[in-house]
Amino acid sequence: MHMTDRGLLALVRHEGIVPGPYLDVKQVWTFGIGHTAAAGPPDPATMPRGMPADLDAGIREAFRVFRADLAAYEAAVLHAVTVPLKPHEFDALVSFHYNTGGIAKAALTRHLNAGNRLAAADAFLNWRRPAAIIPRREAERDLFRHARYPGGTIPVWSVDSTGCVDFSQPVRRLAESEALALLRPAQSDAPVTPPPSGWLARLAAFFSNLIRRA
Repeated sequence: MHMTDRGLLALVRHEGIVPGPYLDVKQVWTFGIGHTAAAGPPDPATMPRGMPADLDAGIREAFRVFRADLAAYEAAVLHAVTVPLKPHEFDALVSFHYNTGGIAKAALTRHLNAGNRLAAADAFLNWRRPAAIIPRREAERDLFRHARYPGGTIPVWSVDSTGCVDFSQPVRRLAESEALALLRPAQSDAPVTPPPSGWLARLAAFFSNLIRRA
C-alpha cells in the first residue's frame, strides 16, 4: 500500500520545502521536505549551508530525498497497523509518522488495532507539542476521520547560512501539478522492451511474400 497523490501533496504541504539545510524546532539539522540524518543519507549537517545557486535543482533534490525516505515510513505504518486501512486513513497515518516517528507506540495505533476508529482519530491530538504543530494534528485527524484533504499551493522557503528559515514570505509556491511531477517523475530512462525473438525475420518474410505476389 502506498500514499495516494492527494496524500503525498498533503504531507509535502505540511512539511513545506526548504532547499538547503536548516535547524528545526528541536535544533536538528534538516533538509528539503523534513529529511534528517535519522532517515539515512544525505546528512543535512554536512551539506553546504544556505540556498543552492540553482533553486530548481535544489527543489528537485529535496523531492528526490523525500521519495527515498517515504518507503520506510509507509512500511512502518503497515507493520504497526494490523487492521485494513482505507487510502485516506493510510495517508493520515503516514503523515503523522513522518512527523513524529511514533506510529509503533502511539495510543492511536492501539485504538485502531482494537477496532475503535473514533478513539484513534481523537488520539492524533495527543501529539501536540510544540503548540505550532496542533493545526497539522487537527488536519491529520480530519483526514483520517473524514477523508478531508487540504488544498492550495506548496511553499518553498529560503534559509540562510546559519540554518535559520525565513518564514515571512515563500521564495516560490509550487502548484499541485508541479509538485506531482516531482513526486511521480516520468520514467524516461526505463529500459525499452525488445521485440519478440524472430519478429524482424517474420516481418521481412511477410514483405518478401507481398513483393513476389505483386
